[in-house]
Amino acid sequence: MAFIDYYQTLGIAKTASEKDIKAAYRKLARKYHPDLNPNDAGAHKKFQQLNEANEVLSDPEKRKKYDKYGENWQHGEEYERAQQQARQQQGSQQYAYGGQGGGFENFGAGNFGSDDFSDFFQSMFGQRGGGGGRQAKYRGQDYNAELQLNLKDASETHKQTLTVNGKNIRITIPAGIENGQTIKIAGHGGPGTNGGPAGDLYIKFSVADDPRFKRKGSDLYNTIKLNLYTAVLGGEITVDTLTGKVKVKVKPETQNGTKVKLKGKGLPVYKKEGQFGDLYITYEIEIPVNLTDQQRKLFEDLAKS
Repeated sequence: MAFIDYYQTLGIAKTASEKDIKAAYRKLARKYHPDLNPNDAGAHKKFQQLNEANEVLSDPEKRKKYDKYGENWQHGEEYERAQQQARQQQGSQQYAYGGQGGGFENFGAGNFGSDDFSDFFQSMFGQRGGGGGRQAKYRGQDYNAELQLNLKDASETHKQTLTVNGKNIRITIPAGIENGQTIKIAGHGGPGTNGGPAGDLYIKFSVADDPRFKRKGSDLYNTIKLNLYTAVLGGEITVDTLTGKVKVKVKPETQNGTKVKLKGKGLPVYKKEGQFGDLYITYEIEIPVNLTDQQRKLFEDLAKS
């Protein structure tokens, strides 16, 4: 029965902190998780090895005993007795391997069954009731999905059904959702192992550009073409908004590039009931073309005056 180097299994140094151990385990467990490698026996075995290494190194007591004996695990009791005799003879209180005495038979197996761990682990740490103990529980894999919306969809709170791994999940999409925004649906990821909790579902939203509006947060921007006569004399025009058309008064002698704010005609503010952004329209004055002789003369007269 060969010695297993748990530090090597997790790819960390023997001086690794608890944080280092946790980070290394999570990274590798995610890579070799059975949910992501359903038909890969090698990945499943690697996943079990990672769980075993984490079970030992993340437990201060198990790690202490593991570090104490190292590759001398098969002769732990004999080694401990020899150290005690040496200490008695020399009157020394120091231990060659540190820690306090005790044979391997005193190492409890915790809440893990024999099917989950190697012979090395069970020989070193023991097992409960001939392998009848509970197996380790592990959280399920997180899932990621992308949902595409148009700007109109993003402006309204609505329900939508997604199919994730063959399961239909009905979610509520809040008005004002941003392009690239991600929301978490707890418990709708992969199933846990040995009764562990399910993972979460993360949905990233992709909100398509609208040909009429440019979005900045909850505000919308649009450029409106304005004929020269209305710009000079003033009048009334009809403007598109996300919720329909509205009439806007144009002041006489409006200049090209003039910006007007339509308060509350933007998008709803995300998760703030009753609050809305604004719609900003910029006037682009059109110069008339294909003038008749009479129209041209009128402009000439205006220029002379």
